[in-house]
Amino acid sequence: MSPSKTSYVCLPCRASYKQPYPGYHDHDRVCPRCAEPLIHVGSAFAAPKRRDTAAWRTLAVLLHAGVRFHKSCCGGPGYRPRTLREVRERMAYARFTGEPFARALVRCELP
Repeated sequence: MSPSKTSYVCLPCRASYKQPYPGYHDHDRVCPRCAEPLIHVGSAFAAPKRRDTAAWRTLAVLLHAGVRFHKSCCGGPGYRPRTLREVRERMAYARFTGEPFARALVRCELP
């Protein structure tokens, strides 16, 4: 039986790679195209198309805020914004209320 895999992303190349879960002695993973470090995004990640620049910008905001795509107990990572408009709305809400950006970004609905 093969080991389970998880997703890693290279933002400059707009590429996603499935690789085995990191072990205790694993080193940092690097992109085979540009040799930049890969970001571990989780096993419930679905990469946007390479030419969809808006989706990759949205993904970059989520990853830089610390949001990942790990499976939860119910089977999925929960809500994640898909458009820059949704990201802007949630960031404005976070600035207005003082809520941390990462928590506001994964909020399903804004009050």
